[in-house]
Amino acid sequence: QVQLVESGGGSVQPGGSLRLSCAASGITFWTYCMGWFRQAPGKEREGVAVISTSGSSTYYADSVKGRFTISRDNRKNTLYLQMNSLNTEDTAMYFCVADPYREGRCVDRTRRNDYNYWGQGTQVTVSS
Repeated sequence: QVQLVESGGGSVQPGGSLRLSCAASGITFWTYCMGWFRQAPGKEREGVAVISTSGSSTYYADSVKGRFTISRDNRKNTLYLQMNSLNTEDTAMYFCVADPYREGRCVDRTRRNDYNYWGQGTQVTVSS
């Protein structure tokens, strides 16, 4: 079955960095659109970043542009999210998501309903 296992979350001070990883199994990884969503307490789940099957195209939410970088290693079946200049508003549970590419562009899939597969999440807490 499909498994998406996130790691790399933790607590960090404002201005710090974290790198999240998502190990995927049970899918033909290189044929899947991949992304990261997050959900803060009392807020809607939001799309943070999305990446195309080859990794050549990416999407970022305005709130993280210039600070976060999404990438993938299709040989290792792993998705990454490098997060720099973290601030308190980045505190949330971060989820890895996947869905098979069918048509169109992966980077247009920014809504939660665009993804059938979700990881359990990894907590990121930014506080001083």
